[in-house]
Amino acid sequence: MSAAAAAAHKDREFLAVIGDEDSVTGLLLAGVGHVTPAPDSQKNFLVVDAKTETADIEAAFQRFTTERKDIGILLINQHVAERIRHRVDTYTAAFPAVLEIPSKEHPYDPEKDSVLRRVRRLFGE
Repeated sequence: MSAAAAAAHKDREFLAVIGDEDSVTGLLLAGVGHVTPAPDSQKNFLVVDAKTETADIEAAFQRFTTERKDIGILLINQHVAERIRHRVDTYTAAFPAVLEIPSKEHPYDPEKDSVLRRVRRLFGE
């Protein structure tokens, strides 16, 4: 690994989560929760429900993938990713890695997963 590649992810020590209440709660109970120090106190998670605006989901995705340099992996429920599919599909940076995960109410569909679709294109499938 080159020095530049090592430096690109050296400080990325946290997971971020965008998902439904059950998914986020489970991951917080597993210990992934983090809040930055005051005065801005940013959380590394967003709970999405039926009332959550798509703009709020996009803002959280932007914050976790671009603005915060301490996030190494972003987990997002696949049904939430569908609401901002254009953003997820056009995201190409290596860090943070964006992984789509299932939820209790919505099963995982590999046909919708942006990472798997990219891998299939790479292998010519």
